[in-house]
Amino acid sequence: MFIIEQSKTLSTSGVRKNLSVLKQPALSVINDHLIAYPTPSNLNYFWGFGSLAGISLIIQIATGVFLACHYTPEVNLAFSSVEHIMRDVQGGFILRYMHANGASMFFTVTMVHMLRSLYYGSYQAPREAVWCVGVVILLLMVATAFMGYSLPFGQQSLWGISVITSLFSVVPFVGTELVQWLWGGFSVNNATLNRFFSLHYLLPFLIAGASIVHIAALHHKGSNNPLGINASADKINFYPYLVYKDRVGLLLFAIIFSVLVWFAPNLLAHPDNNIPANSLVTPLSIVPEWYFLIVYCILRSIPNKTGGVLAIGLVFVALLALPFIATSPIRSSNFRPYHRKAFYLFVSACFVLSWAGSKPVEQPYIFIGQTATLYFFFYFFVLVPVLGRLEYYLLTRNNN
Repeated sequence: MFIIEQSKTLSTSGVRKNLSVLKQPALSVINDHLIAYPTPSNLNYFWGFGSLAGISLIIQIATGVFLACHYTPEVNLAFSSVEHIMRDVQGGFILRYMHANGASMFFTVTMVHMLRSLYYGSYQAPREAVWCVGVVILLLMVATAFMGYSLPFGQQSLWGISVITSLFSVVPFVGTELVQWLWGGFSVNNATLNRFFSLHYLLPFLIAGASIVHIAALHHKGSNNPLGINASADKINFYPYLVYKDRVGLLLFAIIFSVLVWFAPNLLAHPDNNIPANSLVTPLSIVPEWYFLIVYCILRSIPNKTGGVLAIGLVFVALLALPFIATSPIRSSNFRPYHRKAFYLFVSACFVLSWAGSKPVEQPYIFIGQTATLYFFFYFFVLVPVLGRLEYYLLTRNNN
């Protein structure tokens, strides 16, 4: 009897000790947001892409810090410093390929993450702030990736800087001065590379901070689920079930990432960027990285330069406005047959824009890009608000 009572006392003290440990500030945050966070039990594998985006960000920051130790932001030395990293620094080629292909993986999982939110209506109330912060993160990612693409200072880097920064010349009254301020002079020079290098180093930490705000906003309102209904009555702890479920996606992510780094490191890169920058030789085609092709195709689909820049801005306006123009009381497209078809056409239009953007600026690619661009904006500003009301009307009429 004494032994039983003693064991109960030891067991109780052990539980109290564990609880006291979890009450420590740092550990309590981990417990509240990564272990005991209440999560809908019916989440599918698409919900794991948010975690993969966080892992991708960590990879990019870690590899970027080590690469910065050997990179030289100077127009005559930048290309050579990248080659030095690849050839002379121990493990440098792994760091460089992980960083370059990590950007592609980061954009891939982020795009799938956003498309999942579009399909299941995760941007709707009460999660407007979660979506809007996510769009800000996407904008920061685009800026960071563009500046990173310019740092090797190959042919595509130089002409990419020249073309993209010249778009700011459309700003009324101060356009020319703004471009010269970005360049730090009257052409792309050392000041340009130094500024881009500094911003490329800084912005990932801003993305990390915005990601914390994104997660905090999500955990404040709770996660959406495939049914799009209130799941407060059927929630489980994030650990262990959903952690192990996310590990499946992490395993697939690691396999694809490893194949790219070890067996096809230059698959997604443009070969002209392996040529040192030369301002006297214009490349036959100036094509950005694949994750820029959608906005690049939209830009060149508008025959007017100012109109093209406004169209790019309208892309992010459409994304930010989405929670406020959506009219459907039903979130999940599983129960919205008309929106489901429109969504699949939207995804197809994004693939068409990427494909057309990689082709020469000639017919029929111009017309195809313009058609896909038209549907891109038609989906956001017409189909999203109209189909929401139409489907609700048909639903209430059938019920009556």
